[in-house]
Amino acid sequence: MIEITSKSNEHFKRWSDLSSSRGIKKHNEFILMGEKLIEEFLANPNFKVKAEIVHEDLRSVTPVSAAAKFGRIPVYKLPKAMFNELDVIGTHYNLLVLEPKAIETLPQTHTIQGLELVCPLGDPSNLGALARSALAFGVSKLLLTEESCSPYHPKAIKASAGALLKLPLYKVGKISEYIAGNENIWALDMKGENVGRFKWPKNLQLVIGEEGPGFSGIKGLQRLSVPTQGVESLNATVAASIALFTYSNSQA
Repeated sequence: MIEITSKSNEHFKRWSDLSSSRGIKKHNEFILMGEKLIEEFLANPNFKVKAEIVHEDLRSVTPVSAAAKFGRIPVYKLPKAMFNELDVIGTHYNLLVLEPKAIETLPQTHTIQGLELVCPLGDPSNLGALARSALAFGVSKLLLTEESCSPYHPKAIKASAGALLKLPLYKVGKISEYIAGNENIWALDMKGENVGRFKWPKNLQLVIGEEGPGFSGIKGLQRLSVPTQGVESLNATVAASIALFTYSNSQA
């Protein structure tokens, strides 16, 4: 076990950066947090484990896990105060430093299969909540636009209950450029055809608007809506979950 006691340590400084999308991209690492998520991951590891981080009251969990068969995993022990700085969502449990998988750009020749969700959400918690619903209702792919936060952000992974580690992920560039003139895309908006009455095709792409700007300024979009009473609109992830359930139910 390797002890780190100084905040000037290069490992600690690097790990401190992993609470942001920019830091994850810069260092090509992310931290998996949460006892249940880590237990599920270690039972069936599908990412490279680069390190385990503990403090004086925690016992290492990697040596007896399935991940250990791929080679020795270095374990770092930090003072509790320094550990808590890395444990940004307050799990009070071991942390795993993992290597993210490269997210490929969706090929231009791609043929849509099932419901593919186009996502520009920059808020990690919203992205995670959306991914959780996407996995639950059979979305085939999550297409991340340039505006999206990192799917490996700790808050996104927590909100997704691990769904972001299971869904097929692809990049599609800027949202305005991707959806312009794409006749296979339907936008979930405040105004549009009622999702409950819509005749859902088996194969389509559904794009979710970011909170606030939505699809302002984008013309010619095919639009779907979730009608409401008493409130002007729903949170984007709530509306998306209703739409995804409706699609899933239509295919049953």
